Amino acid sequence: MMAEKGTAGGGSGQELLVEARGAVRILTLNRPEALNAANPALHGRLARIWSELSADAGVGAIVLTGAGKAFSGGGDLELLDRMTSDTSLRGDVMAEAAEIVKEMTSVPVPIIAAVNGPAVGLGCSLASMCDIVVMEEQAFFADPHVALGLVAADGGGLTWPLLTGLLRAKEFILLGDRLPAARALEIGLANRIVPKGESLATAVELAERLAALPRQSVRETKALLNHALRSAVDSLLDDALARETESFDEPAFQANLAGMLRKKAPS
Repeated sequence: MMAEKGTAGGGSGQELLVEARGAVRILTLNRPEALNAANPALHGRLARIWSELSADAGVGAIVLTGAGKAFSGGGDLELLDRMTSDTSLRGDVMAEAAEIVKEMTSVPVPIIAAVNGPAVGLGCSLASMCDIVVMEEQAFFADPHVALGLVAADGGGLTWPLLTGLLRAKEFILLGDRLPAARALEIGLANRIVPKGESLATAVELAERLAALPRQSVRETKALLNHALRSAVDSLLDDALARETESFDEPAFQANLAGMLRKKAPS
């Protein structure tokens, strides 16, 4: 297991782990004590890793998972709090968000999500931009952007209508309700449900099968299948993220975030 270096935002340099297993690369979000919420170091690394993997001719498939009991708890609350007052930081993080979406949806090889636990906010977005989603039976999706007071711009608002249909996407993104694994499978947000603890092994098996297929046919077929998604990203993402950026100035968001931080604080 190789550790990727962190960003200037701090961190141990262990926030994202990359393991090479033949032609498969296993990416592990590695902040288990924080449910793999994206702090500055992890968010920054996620913005860069996809272009690096795309440039590696030895990569045939990618697996994305989380360490510990969660896939990803979304954005780190302390980072979100800093973004309400530090507009320079806010601009940097939102530029990274754009990079994550643009680069992840442009990766030429298949990406398999091993959703080993809750996938919330950014976690939902990351899973929805993968090509195959393997979900453990106890896992769930939830996108609370709108309920918190933010525009849902960094993935779900673009991908869910293509995966679930427009009406279902509106319901679950606007209300932010939890989607248990079985329901996620039913409406098109997951491909397979597996017992607890088996998502990574299943995802790696699928990745190895994909990596063994003829490279040119896999890459070109994935590009064809992703055409509608890429068109949505190219036409909508920048404006959507600009609107999400404005959300940080809204009193409703700031009040909701303050309440979440109070609940998190030790008593």
